Amino acid sequence: MHSWLPLSTLRLSTICFHIASMPKLTKRTVDAAKARETDYFIFDSELPGFGIRVLPTGQKSYMIQYRVKGRTRRVTFGRHGPMTPEKARKKAIELLSEVLHGKDPSAALRRERNALSVADLGKRFLDDYAASHCKPSTQYEYRRAVELFINPAMGQMKIHEIDRADVAKFHHDLRDIPYQANRALGVLSKMFNMAEVWGLRADSSNPCRHVKKYQEEKRERFLSPEEIQRLGQALREVEAEGSETPAAIAAIRLLLLTGCRLSEILTLKWDYIGERIRLPDSKTGAKTVYIGDAVREVLNAIERDPENPYVIRGRLPGAHLTDLQRPWRRIRKRAKLEGVRLHDLRHSYASGAIGLGESLPIVGKLLGHTQPSTTQRYVHVGQDPAQAAAEKVSESLAGFLSSGKS
Repeated sequence: MHSWLPLSTLRLSTICFHIASMPKLTKRTVDAAKARETDYFIFDSELPGFGIRVLPTGQKSYMIQYRVKGRTRRVTFGRHGPMTPEKARKKAIELLSEVLHGKDPSAALRRERNALSVADLGKRFLDDYAASHCKPSTQYEYRRAVELFINPAMGQMKIHEIDRADVAKFHHDLRDIPYQANRALGVLSKMFNMAEVWGLRADSSNPCRHVKKYQEEKRERFLSPEEIQRLGQALREVEAEGSETPAAIAAIRLLLLTGCRLSEILTLKWDYIGERIRLPDSKTGAKTVYIGDAVREVLNAIERDPENPYVIRGRLPGAHLTDLQRPWRRIRKRAKLEGVRLHDLRHSYASGAIGLGESLPIVGKLLGHTQPSTTQRYVHVGQDPAQAAAEKVSESLAGFLSSGKS
């Protein structure tokens, strides 16, 4: 028979425990507990209120039992196996001490279980903040950082548990890709700023503060004519083999022939295309992309889906391609262009324009630059010179892409 006994050394009016005649809970005694048809409890003989719950499945969990406001409560806080009896005993003492100070461990643990994870915060950040405050291109970059870097590393952690050491480790683990590490750190910092705004963390508690970013050097890599020829050959080969999707191949060609940013091509819709491409929004706002026959040839070769508004279609119905990095890595390896980034195709477009004698204002207009220091030089640039320049640049680059056709 079990009996209700008061804990003589604690507050007798508020706490009492259901204690069985049982030796001290050790690994040997807990391992020896056998499963029964129904679950049951075994309490420690030395620490009243500390015990284990044994389920019919044989699973054993450490728990405490106590009284609060006249009601008996039980709190399970760890499974036997991952948690040792010694660690469980220390945790039980900590929880029972909270009871003595008028706290209810069950409420605290319930809040702990219901606390937002980093993945939850990332979703709210993207849905509630980025979707209404950021441009589509920025939303794309934020989502990429959350899904590719932040969630895999920290997604399951609770936001109130994250400290500077966790963030520093996250950043350090990405040291081989320092540019992405810095971008991901910036997005994570914005997420924790919003956590403070939403009352999910204390003010001025952003754990990203004082985590130093890696030094970045500007990279002005652009492809030589011979490298563009190799790229063109690689694209024709994978196209003939069917080893890469037509969408990925078309996207790479358009990146080189238009000088557009990656997000501008991936989110390009057929409705934007006429005599020119008119993007309603981009990194720098609304933008006109001047195109020539070489670009139209690529666009005309793309099979349209009446149910999908995007030029570069993804696998999901109505969606655009979201990952061009993996096919690009395979294609650049075939073309022996290791280390070349997709963004370097934009640099190559600019280099091609300058090589043809186009002025910097014209090149800036083609690329959609709006930096204050350069915008003034574009003020008097007319539409027709920009259109003519686009024709020459894309035709010239297309010649390298297509050279060597059989």
